[in-house]
Amino acid sequence: MKKQLHETILYPDVSFPYIMYTHTIHASSPEGRGFNDLHWHEELQITLVTKGKLVIQVNGIDHELETGQAILINKGVLHVTTHLTHNGQYVSFNFPEKLLAFYADSAMEKNYVLPYTNSLLLSLVIKGDVEWQNQILQMLWDMKQKFDMKKKWGWEYEVSIKTAQLWLVLISNISLSSEEAPKYMKLQQERLQLMLSFIHQNYSDNITLQEIADIAHLSISECTRSFKRTIHMTPYDYLIKYRIKKSSELLISTDSTITEIAHRVGFNHVNHFIQSFKRHHKKTPNEFRKFRNEFIN
Repeated sequence: MKKQLHETILYPDVSFPYIMYTHTIHASSPEGRGFNDLHWHEELQITLVTKGKLVIQVNGIDHELETGQAILINKGVLHVTTHLTHNGQYVSFNFPEKLLAFYADSAMEKNYVLPYTNSLLLSLVIKGDVEWQNQILQMLWDMKQKFDMKKKWGWEYEVSIKTAQLWLVLISNISLSSEEAPKYMKLQQERLQLMLSFIHQNYSDNITLQEIADIAHLSISECTRSFKRTIHMTPYDYLIKYRIKKSSELLISTDSTITEIAHRVGFNHVNHFIQSFKRHHKKTPNEFRKFRNEFIN
């Protein structure tokens, strides 16, 4: 199955749709979309840096966070953690907006949830410069502790209450923008999501720049501008990077030959694959496979 840009979160307990991921450079626990993996999802996300420093890119804007700092990412917003210090670690709390609404069509949903989650707010960095931000950061550390501990009776209530408290503190201290410019940004993001999803679904085929642009009803030049503006590379560079990413997974998880893998991820010529791979990983595919196998064993 091809990995989609849109993430459907697999909750450990579907009757309590709330999850905390712990991410490092090497792994995510539970397994999910981790470091250097561009994606978006319907849930709200709050990421807390627990060790080291990271750079998280939200809709093309880089945010640098240090240990103890956090960021709220609104639903449906493209994001990717692009840098993380060697021994760095961060946790991401993901939950649906309905958790904050208590029940459908409630006063909470109408007045305090949807006006924010459906707004032009893409993200909010919480650095702890002011008292209310420190309050939120403390709540996040408390929530991390709740998830790390053995789940005791009533823990779902404790996490839900803490999250609702956190949300109330947050919305009490921010004002919604009524600018026109971000509306255009929202449209830009939707178009980019269409183009990226097309690449993720068709990377193994011989796709053209024209096809990528057509998916979002853009000209080739506007398509290229959109990529450069938001993910800081051309559509072609992103396609190659994604193919290399998929080939890396196959090198680790299968015994397929280098030629077979090259063709499976959309390279017509094995030499082009090897050169592109070496440019990204500073190793040939064979060297990468050998190194990773030794690292895992």
